[in-house]
Amino acid sequence: MSRAAIRYAKAVLNLATDGGNVDAVLNDMKSVSATLSGSKDLRLALLSPVVKEEDKRAILKQVFSKTSNETLGLLDILIDNKRAGILGNVAQNFVALYNEQKGLQAATVTTAIAITPELETKVLAKVTELTGSTDIKLDNIIDESIIGGFILRVGDTQYNASIASQLSKLKREFSNSL
Repeated sequence: MSRAAIRYAKAVLNLATDGGNVDAVLNDMKSVSATLSGSKDLRLALLSPVVKEEDKRAILKQVFSKTSNETLGLLDILIDNKRAGILGNVAQNFVALYNEQKGLQAATVTTAIAITPELETKVLAKVTELTGSTDIKLDNIIDESIIGGFILRVGDTQYNASIASQLSKLKREFSNSL
């Protein structure tokens, strides 16, 4: 994450807070982040020096037409400052700063199958142990390649309790002992 993205995210968060429009901007930022994550073409267009700034503005205004004034202002400022390529990072930082401001800890757990209530309880206990926070938002990603167990990511910390990881560790140990 770039420092510039963090600065823009802080500025938009302050502006939205002052305007009493934080929830709408939060939804906008989640939408922006999801849209950019799902569209390689849009990311490439924003990063391309060949695409004119006015074309980038038109694309973003069309894609994000139903957003708040703060979000539309952010799009304009990023384009004016030739920083459209960091829009996704700004959106991710905004969500992280919002969660931090609200004392909400976001965690992602990757499992081979949908998370069960008992595994969710264990994961929430681990997040509480790692962060000390009891207000936790847990996202579940299903990835069959981990075979079993789970991978927990909280901020910059990752706790890997997957079967695939344990098998890989055993394989390395066998390779080193030969």
